[in-house]
Amino acid sequence: MVKQTSYCIALQSICDENLRHVADELLYRSSGSAQSAEIEDDLVATSRACNVAFYETGIESLCGERKLFFNAPREWLLNPNLLPPNPDRVVIEVLENVKVDSGLLISLKKIKELGYTIALDDFVLTPKTRPMLPFVDIIKLDVLESPPSQSEIDLYLLNGITLLAEKVETMELFERYKHLGCTLFQGYFFSRPEVKSALSVHRSSNLNARMNILKELYRDDVDLGKVEQQLLYEPQIVVRLLKMINSAHYKRVNTITSIQHAMAVVGLEKLRTLVTTLVIANDDPCKMLLLPKVLTRAAMCQKLAQYKFNTNPDEAFIMGLLSMADLMLNQDIDVLCEQLPISGTIKEALLSHSGKQGTLLLLAMKFEKAELLGASDSTIDALNKFYLESRSWATDALHGLDCIS
Repeated sequence: MVKQTSYCIALQSICDENLRHVADELLYRSSGSAQSAEIEDDLVATSRACNVAFYETGIESLCGERKLFFNAPREWLLNPNLLPPNPDRVVIEVLENVKVDSGLLISLKKIKELGYTIALDDFVLTPKTRPMLPFVDIIKLDVLESPPSQSEIDLYLLNGITLLAEKVETMELFERYKHLGCTLFQGYFFSRPEVKSALSVHRSSNLNARMNILKELYRDDVDLGKVEQQLLYEPQIVVRLLKMINSAHYKRVNTITSIQHAMAVVGLEKLRTLVTTLVIANDDPCKMLLLPKVLTRAAMCQKLAQYKFNTNPDEAFIMGLLSMADLMLNQDIDVLCEQLPISGTIKEALLSHSGKQGTLLLLAMKFEKAELLGASDSTIDALNKFYLESRSWATDALHGLDCIS
């Protein structure tokens, strides 16, 4: 059995065929595993993940209005009373190693009647598994290791089942399975530097102009009038910025209609976060999908700075925010560091992971990959807490942005 604290919690994005972020999967990984879940006791793992996600943090804080996919072991499936609340927000995922028998089929029928959406993970069609199809809403297809045949895909679609292509590592795979009928996608295809969505080709954004906005925003003596003038030439950013600030989430009495008004209302630090987020996303759907991860990392770095590194938390936040800017903007990080007026401490952290800021950035990145073999239980406990708090903050910060929520 795994120790109580030897795990790392994470969320992985799920998008639709238009690259909109529509759901998340709750992942629960051994702290020594770099790539995937390695849990010795599914029941214990599920209990902990359920407790943290649904009762301590809350699904709305983690996911906004999106659904959450949740891996359920056989013991939970056979006793639906154990399943998490909010059936309209939860997708119960049946893992490929769950034994299929009459007891499971009866339970799936009951779970379906309770209002839950049911998904089958890494599903392989056999005479043994075929009886599950009437109770299933979504089938997850492993397109990398066991790609389905066309006849299988046709059968699933004929039964009204939604198909989710997982382990989609390239844009070519995304386009192929989209053409074959998949409407949900999961993988790292949108987080690779070479990804260029069809929509992004038509964007008129000027990278140099956007870099100038960031340069001005991060100056110690920032000229907000100059920032306002620069933003006037980036209508996509202005529209999204005003949409986010005017969303019901911020509960504004009066609608904000100008950049100057927005600056006065949200303040410089909030404005920096929102504008930087939109600039590095570059109005590209693929980049938009990465925004929750970018903001989560930034907030986590800030919390780590306060927790044990005794270093400037505001600098740590900026460092975390810029740590994926090379991926988002498709520019080398050393070039970005030269262009932006950031401190030498942040530059060293971004370029070589040196100093306290670099050490905490590396720790945050290792947590994301569950590469924490040898870390103390107290450290992993704190990291899980910081991750969930940071993810909740990121969801909160991005509220009102259509591509995210």
